[in-house]
Amino acid sequence: MTNELVALFDYYEKEKGIDRMTMVEALSGALLSASKKSIGPARELRIDIDPDKGVIKAIARLLVVDKVSAPYDEINLATARRINPDAQLEDEVEVEVTPKDFGRIAAQTAKQAMMQRLRQAEKAMIYEEFKDRAGEIVNGVVRRFEKSDVIVDLGKFEGIMPSRERVQTEDYAVGDRLRAYVVAVDNGARGPEIVLSRSHPNFVRRLFEVEVSEIADRTVEIRSIAREAGYRTKVAVHSIDDKVDPVGACVGMRGARVKNIVRELNNEKVDIIRWYEDPEEFVKDALRPVQVRSIQADPERKRIRVTVADEELSKAIGRRGQNARLTSRLIGWDVQIDKDESAHEALVARIGEAAELLRDELELTNEVAAALATAGATNIDALLSMEVVDITDVTGIDEASATDILSRARAKAGVDNGDGGDAATAEAESGAEDAAEEAAADAGINVDAEAGTQAPTQTEADTAVVAGSEPDPSLDSEPQTPAHVNVPPKPEATAPLEEPAS
Repeated sequence: MTNELVALFDYYEKEKGIDRMTMVEALSGALLSASKKSIGPARELRIDIDPDKGVIKAIARLLVVDKVSAPYDEINLATARRINPDAQLEDEVEVEVTPKDFGRIAAQTAKQAMMQRLRQAEKAMIYEEFKDRAGEIVNGVVRRFEKSDVIVDLGKFEGIMPSRERVQTEDYAVGDRLRAYVVAVDNGARGPEIVLSRSHPNFVRRLFEVEVSEIADRTVEIRSIAREAGYRTKVAVHSIDDKVDPVGACVGMRGARVKNIVRELNNEKVDIIRWYEDPEEFVKDALRPVQVRSIQADPERKRIRVTVADEELSKAIGRRGQNARLTSRLIGWDVQIDKDESAHEALVARIGEAAELLRDELELTNEVAAALATAGATNIDALLSMEVVDITDVTGIDEASATDILSRARAKAGVDNGDGGDAATAEAESGAEDAAEEAAADAGINVDAEAGTQAPTQTEADTAVVAGSEPDPSLDSEPQTPAHVNVPPKPEATAPLEEPAS
């Protein structure tokens, strides 16, 4: 057993990093509990182990008496003086009580107890090493699964990634290598436990510190992070040096830096935003490319109301409100996004003014005036362009009332009712005929206004026969008329009038 102990000490010291004296103490306690079965309840029994040679001794402190009445606690004077010649009555003498063979049961018990104590020592060492590494990124290999938890091999130790710290869009398999964030090292009743996470917002922070040198040397600071793991992350950055662009430093040349982070996050969207002390400017930058129409801030309640165009409302809110939630977390204020109603309100105001004008000018009811203004009759001229049937359809009144409204509108506009309307129509038609005659005269056409026929002009007759040329008798058998003689046109043949049916 001596050689086995020495080999066991060497293995745990090299492979597990456990101190040799810690193992000696653990083995002493284990052998002490096992020895009581073979040695008995000896007084002040202890186990001494040589850590280099592996020699084991069981030592008991017995009381020197004349006559032994309790063999496990007392020793007679003669026997005690053989061990220590200076022993006297009532003295305590250390006596080696190591049995020749602990036996199979004692050895097995010692082994089990020792393994338990070694596990406790290993857990204590884990806590001492990792208690200061909380907040760091570690590399590991997926070793196994316990229900929905992932057990990750970190080398000498194992970490656990609970289901609440996993990214729901990621799938893991045994043997996969991954990087994780050390959330905490808990020293509970079951020993220390290294809790890992890939969904924590600080995991993204540490990745930026690794990839962006300006963040590592504190030239650029990450002021806030909002994340929905697996889908989208917003990061607000600020530079203490005016010459350094914080967003450009994080993106890198052609996006090389942020691409590495996105690749580690399995193509999760990452928005890098410039941090502003003014919350209104901050929320404008956080909602880009959406154009903000107006902002109303309430510093006491830390609430911001933002209005955007109706066509950009869905983009500003995001899928299932994701963009709005992340913006609120990033800024630390309650951000409420609504569509811009200013254009609609202005239209309603104009319609109200028009309805009030029609009501006052034509002595209409509020309902009829509002209906006409809503239909587009915002003034009397527009109302005159409507027909009686249009007014009845819009307002729901009868034709007589609609005709009366039009009459009042014509009177207000200075247009006569009845025959006055026909005179205006005739005047418009006369003006149209005059314009047609002028256009025909410019074109060289003689228009007979009474007959409604066009007579050829002198120019057209002249072009029919070329002056000074001899007529060709083969072309026409009728005698040719000189160019300077005007011949009246032949009357057109008219069809005989039919008698009306009796």
